[in-house]
Amino acid sequence: MASPALILPAVVGPDGLARLCGDVRARLAVAGCGVVLCDARALGGRGLAAVDLLARLELTARRAGGHIRLRHPPPDLPALLLLTGLSFEVERQAEGREEPGGVQEGGEPGDPAG
Repeated sequence: MASPALILPAVVGPDGLARLCGDVRARLAVAGCGVVLCDARALGGRGLAAVDLLARLELTARRAGGHIRLRHPPPDLPALLLLTGLSFEVERQAEGREEPGGVQEGGEPGDPAG
C-alpha cells in the first residue's frame, strides 16, 4: 500500500524545511519505489518561495535515490517552475466523467472511432 501524500504547508520556516527534508528521506527509505508524493495545493501564491521549497525537497530526494511527484499544484506553479528551469512530475487527476487510471469507456461495435 502506498504511503499518503506529504502535505506541504503554506509557510515553511527553517525548522519546517529540515523536518520536510527528513520526511522525504524517511519516506524514500521505506517506500521502495523511489517516489514521494507531495500535496502542493497550499503553495498557491508563494511564487519563488514555493520554487525554492520544491527545489530543496527534490534535491533531498535525489540524494536519497528518488524524486518527488506533485499532487494538486496551484495553476500557476508548473509555468513558474518551467521559467526557472525546473520540472516536476505531476500526478494526473481524473477530470469530469473520466475514469481514474486511464480506463476509457468502450464503444459499441460499428461506432466510428474518435
